[in-house]
Amino acid sequence: MSAPARGNGWLHGRTALLIAFAFSVMADPVSSVAYAIEAALHALHGHLPLLLGAMGLVVLVVALVVTSYHQLVGRFPEGGGAAAATGAAFGDGWSFVPMGALIVDFVLTIAISVSAGASAMISYVPGLAPYRLLLALCLLVLVAALMWFGHMGRAVFALLTLIFLVAAVAVLVSVVNTSPDAAATATAEAAETGLLHSAPLSVLLAFPVAMALATGVEAPSSAIAQLAQLDDRGRRSFGRWALWLTLGIVGTLTLALTASVVHLEIGLPGEDSTLVADLARAAASPGVFALFQGATALLLLSAASSSFQAGPGLLKALARREDARGGHGVLPSILGRTNSHHTPYVGVGLFLLLSAAVVAAAGARDQRLVLFYAVAVFVSFLMGLVSMALLAHRDGQRRWVVLNVIAAITVAFTLVMNLTRPAALGSLFATAVASGVLYSAWVRAGRPRGAAHAVAEAEAGEAASGDAELDQTDAGHGKPVPASVVAATGTAPHAVPSEEQGAPDERQPDERPEPQPSRTRR
Repeated sequence: MSAPARGNGWLHGRTALLIAFAFSVMADPVSSVAYAIEAALHALHGHLPLLLGAMGLVVLVVALVVTSYHQLVGRFPEGGGAAAATGAAFGDGWSFVPMGALIVDFVLTIAISVSAGASAMISYVPGLAPYRLLLALCLLVLVAALMWFGHMGRAVFALLTLIFLVAAVAVLVSVVNTSPDAAATATAEAAETGLLHSAPLSVLLAFPVAMALATGVEAPSSAIAQLAQLDDRGRRSFGRWALWLTLGIVGTLTLALTASVVHLEIGLPGEDSTLVADLARAAASPGVFALFQGATALLLLSAASSSFQAGPGLLKALARREDARGGHGVLPSILGRTNSHHTPYVGVGLFLLLSAAVVAAAGARDQRLVLFYAVAVFVSFLMGLVSMALLAHRDGQRRWVVLNVIAAITVAFTLVMNLTRPAALGSLFATAVASGVLYSAWVRAGRPRGAAHAVAEAEAGEAASGDAELDQTDAGHGKPVPASVVAATGTAPHAVPSEEQGAPDERQPDERPEPQPSRTRR
């Protein structure tokens, strides 16, 4: 094969892999659009003129987090996210704070996703409203049951995200030729009474609730561990591209939908509908409305599925005993048991029970659950940002210290504002309990070293499970290429070569990787 042909194959293979990776990891934050904008409008008591400002602040905070995580990915290209950063800055013991926060976030993501999925279905078929809780629980069991047959591939998540984005664009195009409804206008005007004099305060109180939009934006920082066929430079590049693509797409979509809601003066939805469903119903044709609602429900279920993978995967990584590959042995070994499809079925069952309890307690109302949502993940953000500020200070990287401190203060403010709502205290308490249980188990296990890397190892284990089902080998270099990569790219394994073939090193000179703690176990 000629050199130009090999170069084109390399470029096309990596581009396809990047698209599949980026659009799969952004499924969670994209799906959050289905309920985050509505949460802000509820917090504003239906005051539409302030909605765009509130969501603009949300996107700004997300941008700060993404900018800081750009540095985190540069320092930890092997994955691990906030847990790896916290372990490097403060020691392995502290890494269980973001890990505990992630476990709570996974449970809440599953619960709110299936609840919002039920709401999307009810918005299209109102006759299902009396069976809301049953419908949500059935969706929950369905997603959990699918986990028995192994992980959904990266290509599936990417495809569902793309379908939703196409449907959302179709709705937004329809908005251009739609005028505000008179009844909706009257409702919106009535909701504005008495709020104009406190607009800035209203926005400050409302935007933290909508920070549910930020959940999942950090996913590339840990998911890059799945890209075992790339070296550090490749994973660093892919992680950063995925972070910025997520910000660009989620931010643009959020602001565009918010502007459309304000333009059409949609107002607060009824009991058996959602804000985005009302927008699609008012602006789009029946066919586009059906496509949008179906795509929304499927994307929400894929977000639940991703947490059903990540949560039990983390428990499995922490339950590994000392063997030829090494292991933590922090949690009981039963949590590491897998079936023939490499699914940690005990962990899946545990997350199923916890999520079902949360769904039942909230009556499958996603707008009740959203009040709990942007707490645990912000604890993880805060730990990651403070850790990165400390690591940057040790390296003398002043500009990154300033940026991380600003981002940490902003995240802390958002967290405190959310904690002024009694419902959010339950999420913080659950985070403290989960972190405490993990830390106590680690102490009882003799404080094995390397526990801070459990998140990265969980993601890498997911890719390894895909390999076991269908191993592919790079003909040129003899490196294993996960089956999920082949499925996602649609190319032969040799089309996704190692970064060592000549891709440019995109590491910035002021982002020197911190020496990693030894992974040697006791």
